[in-house]
Amino acid sequence: MNGILKSVFALGALAALAAPAAAESAKPTVVLVHGAFADASSWNDVIARLEKDGYPVVAVANPLRSVKSDGHYVGRVVAGIKTPVVLVGHSYGGSVISEAAAETKNVEALVYVAAFAPERGESAADLSGKFPGSTLAPTLAAPVALENGGKDLYIQQDKFHEQFAADVPAKTAKLMAATQRPITEAALTEGAPGAAWQNIPSWFIYGDADKNIPAKALGWMAERAHSKETVVVKGASHVVMVSHPDKVVKIIEDAASAK
Repeated sequence: MNGILKSVFALGALAALAAPAAAESAKPTVVLVHGAFADASSWNDVIARLEKDGYPVVAVANPLRSVKSDGHYVGRVVAGIKTPVVLVGHSYGGSVISEAAAETKNVEALVYVAAFAPERGESAADLSGKFPGSTLAPTLAAPVALENGGKDLYIQQDKFHEQFAADVPAKTAKLMAATQRPITEAALTEGAPGAAWQNIPSWFIYGDADKNIPAKALGWMAERAHSKETVVVKGASHVVMVSHPDKVVKIIEDAASAK
């Protein structure tokens, strides 16, 4: 019996020694946050590649109601993950991750994919209009009235391809237009409550043919955030994660492996 107990204790000691090494080698979880006029399926090709490379992935359904409440929701999702997290936001999702990461302790890196990185008090509308080039406003459909007096905004389906996803096959863009999720007008004009990029390392990728957020605005935000790496994809639209998933995966994995 004593021999058996000694063996058990020895195995336990070995396991205890091995546990920190295993934890140290584990990959962080990548949490993906979509933006306005999209849904979590916009990350599908990115997810497939990340999972193939061994990364755990969660693609959050962003409520698209307000920066503060959306940030709180994503923050709760992140707080429930028991590993370090790389938090990735597309478009308006950048405002959301900037707030969410300010409320959590396990986010090690932020990745902005054609995304807003607002200072406290800045809105998506402020930043998209900071430099000329956005053609979004005329493509928006008649707003849907909400019970609280607010409005939900969509992109007109016949204008979606050219405006939002010009470098995506027409068949794919048509599906994206039909399944787009609306955002409240208030969310786009709400000043950001948090700016986690001030304290957490950030990476940026965007296309130089983005018609929603001017490339000059995206570059300016990346520079302001002291981006660790900024990738500009020639000819890419606002949905660079759909048209160039390999490039988006590369910068996410760069952020995940940075020391």
